[in-house]
Amino acid sequence: MTTVRRTFLKNTAAAAMAAALPALSFAQAAPRRLFAPQSGAWRTFDVTTRVDIVKPQGVTRVWLPIPSVNSDYQRSQGNSFSSNGKTDLTDDGVDGAKMLYAEFDAGQSQPFVELTSRVQTQGRAVDWSHKTAVREDADTLRYFTRPTKFLPTDGIVRTTAQKAIAGAKTDVEKTQKLYDWIVANTYRDPKVRGCGEGDIKTMLETGNLGGKCADLNALFVGLCRSVGIPARDVYGIRLVPSAFGYKELSGNPVSLKGSQHCRSEVFLKGYGWVAMDPADVAKVMRLETADWIKNTTDPVVAPVNKALFGGWEGNWMAYNTAHDIALPNSKLEKLGFFMYPVGENAGGRFDSYAPDDFKYQITAKEV
Repeated sequence: MTTVRRTFLKNTAAAAMAAALPALSFAQAAPRRLFAPQSGAWRTFDVTTRVDIVKPQGVTRVWLPIPSVNSDYQRSQGNSFSSNGKTDLTDDGVDGAKMLYAEFDAGQSQPFVELTSRVQTQGRAVDWSHKTAVREDADTLRYFTRPTKFLPTDGIVRTTAQKAIAGAKTDVEKTQKLYDWIVANTYRDPKVRGCGEGDIKTMLETGNLGGKCADLNALFVGLCRSVGIPARDVYGIRLVPSAFGYKELSGNPVSLKGSQHCRSEVFLKGYGWVAMDPADVAKVMRLETADWIKNTTDPVVAPVNKALFGGWEGNWMAYNTAHDIALPNSKLEKLGFFMYPVGENAGGRFDSYAPDDFKYQITAKEV
């Protein structure tokens, strides 16, 4: 068995929120909790993903996402990997989504690939009282108002957004109204597999506004784009527990299967790219307590709802902002997004939402 090791540095609304369910009574009401992420304290993590192919069938191909974001909230510092197959560091060729590609011959015994990425992260919190002359390339801003397969910007998407922003004059006001619309009209649906699919046109046309992060934040991004506000999904994974005690906003570093989480950003003049996460508000409302919380004034929800309009906690790592990804050397259709390990063999594409069948494990270690 030959093991290859290399290291490199990278520069780089049908369901209105269950009105029939009771809100917490006064006697049950929890005390107001703190949730106030701030920037300024960098943390360093080694994040390891290992894939073992349990039942090889012909030539097997595996793609592992690599943190491809370097910004004011993340520094992607380097990667190392090992495998008994052919490996290549590559990207999608369009959005800069970096990945490790591994290919195993049909006769390879016990195929495996393991990737460790080192990143630094910090929290984010915009200062709405202070504007600065933040610049962004005009082509980049146009790119992040474009439609994609699952993010159309016309028809019911634009009509919905225009109704939601009625009366708003500035992009900040429009963004706030769209964020509030998502929180008020969508809901976390625990039955949705993985992070959802992000097919926002179908959501709006069917009136089924339940979903998970890749659905709810994608809807927010699509609504923003449809009215000319540059916006993008940011696909990543939670690494460690929340410093504020929110179990649903935490990751378990010894086993991060199911910890993938999509966030979003909008570009606002005077503020630059601003963090947003209405999907996590929905998650806290639905799952943080035993009862499904109905309103954003609840003391558990209120600080989260406020902070996630303009911020997020730095216990999370971003992979990329890519949509409609064609995986290099893949024989199958494009991915809507790329934040899970992906594999294919003669039998087709593996189920990335079933890590025990696919046999992958993700862990994080703070260093």
